[in-house]
Amino acid sequence: MHLELEQLLVLQDRQQQIKQIQNEIETVPLERNNLEAQLATSTATVDALRQKGRQIEIDRKRMELDVGTRTESIARLKTQQYQTRKNDEFQAIGHEIERYENEIRKIEDEELELMVQGDTAKADLSAEEKKAATIKESVGRQMNDLEEKSTTLQSRLEELTKERAELAGKIDEDLLGRFERLFKSKGDAVVVPLEHDVCTGCHMKVTTQTSHQVKAGKEIVSCENCGRILFDATA
Repeated sequence: MHLELEQLLVLQDRQQQIKQIQNEIETVPLERNNLEAQLATSTATVDALRQKGRQIEIDRKRMELDVGTRTESIARLKTQQYQTRKNDEFQAIGHEIERYENEIRKIEDEELELMVQGDTAKADLSAEEKKAATIKESVGRQMNDLEEKSTTLQSRLEELTKERAELAGKIDEDLLGRFERLFKSKGDAVVVPLEHDVCTGCHMKVTTQTSHQVKAGKEIVSCENCGRILFDATA
């Protein structure tokens, strides 16, 4: 194989590895944001359940106060009822007492329902807190792994970049420029094998002359269809 072709293949390998690692490095912030979002969602769910529990307790205490206020009113009205000597006043006060008693029964029913809701909210909160603790531990572990991954990738990128620079320095400047333009435009392998007179880059058949030149291995030959640099797969 032509020496410069061998050098280009090695350079291409390093270039492809660099591109792959750069892509992986770009995903690290996305993975970190995803983990932070999971943690934030879990925390928000726990906070919402805690707030719900607090609100239920506030509403229950308010109902207790409402019952207490009405009970005091009933006691006051009964005192007035015993003191009055007028039948119509006695009956009117009786109706007022009955209204308060009905309100108390209604509030107490609502309070019982609220107590059931409170028990459910406590159970939900307990379950969610356990789930949140598991998520927090998992996210923390994954964050550490992500930091290690990022450090490893960055270190490997620096090594490959250095290797690539050394390899590039050994290649003819014009050929290197041609390679880099192709790599930028094609975004994949630009030094590809010729198999059965077909360029494996664009999968198009090349001319007989091009095929002979590639198999001769004495010069750098490009596919006339896509411009990729060809080498003989059977050599």
